[in-house]
Amino acid sequence: MFMGEYHHSIDDKNRLIIPSKFREELGEEFIITRGIENCLFVYSKDDWQKIVTKLESLPFTKKDARNFIRFFLSGATVAEFDKQGRVNISSPLVSYSNLEKECVIIGVGNRLEIWSNKNWDDFFNSAKDNMSDIAENLFDGSLDL
Repeated sequence: MFMGEYHHSIDDKNRLIIPSKFREELGEEFIITRGIENCLFVYSKDDWQKIVTKLESLPFTKKDARNFIRFFLSGATVAEFDKQGRVNISSPLVSYSNLEKECVIIGVGNRLEIWSNKNWDDFFNSAKDNMSDIAENLFDGSLDL
């Protein structure tokens, strides 16, 4: 399970260090793709296959299904770490997620998310004041935290 928040810099060649504890869980090869809210999603190959299986079960006759599959899969790339624990992120993914010098890598259960520092700060600051309402709507009192 991925969890935690880490801050790292992306270099001029679009290489980003991934924390060692995350590298072990991801394995030698993993998938990076466009995520929701202008971040990147990173999946182990096993978890990626589960996602693809779910996507394949969506009805291709539904426009929303076709659009989501195009969006999600067209940005997907197989990645691996170099000897320094860095991953090279493709230019289209860097552009999509507005990655600049400072990046935030967060663990979110079965995936990592890579955010630009600005996008993460904007998201976090807008969401933090609504967490009690969000929790109430999602769990309807069935989760004691």
